[in-house]
Amino acid sequence: MQILQIGLALFIGVHLLPMIAPVKAGLQAKLGLSGYKAVFSVISLAGFALIIWGMIVAPNVPVFEPPVWAKHLAFLLVPIALILLAAANMKGRIRAKLRHPMMLGIFIWAGMHFIANGDLASFWLFGSFFVYALVSLMAGFFGSSQVEFKVNPKHDFMAIIGGLVISLVFVFLHPVLFGVQLF
Repeated sequence: MQILQIGLALFIGVHLLPMIAPVKAGLQAKLGLSGYKAVFSVISLAGFALIIWGMIVAPNVPVFEPPVWAKHLAFLLVPIALILLAAANMKGRIRAKLRHPMMLGIFIWAGMHFIANGDLASFWLFGSFFVYALVSLMAGFFGSSQVEFKVNPKHDFMAIIGGLVISLVFVFLHPVLFGVQLF
């Protein structure tokens, strides 16, 4: 479990740093913009690799019995989360109205997986991402100004189609990638 926890600390920790403007500015001043991005990327990648490895080697320790309805609700809401993740990098109405669709998508994805899984490794993985997304959403809504852009409705269509296609792919690859049959 320690490998998973170290990976989560690295990955989420480095993603929380930009929320602390003086720390981010200080690191960019010391490392330069390219150096900052390189260090950020290396730490993120190392954390991500440790998360994957940690989940693979984590023992199956039950914490709670997930409610039956949780898997059904996750099956319905995770595609919405994936649509929001796709919309985060597009200039559509979804992004304009929601301000932070990526964090909202992670919040929904992590929350649904947290409720639908009852083991300790899932508790750490999805619970950590749920709290990270919540903190990021609060910081984003209370601390930053909205980015202005010209809305392109075509981007909403692309985000919806893209999110649904990715959802469909994950339905079939979920057992292979994560060892969990969805239906």
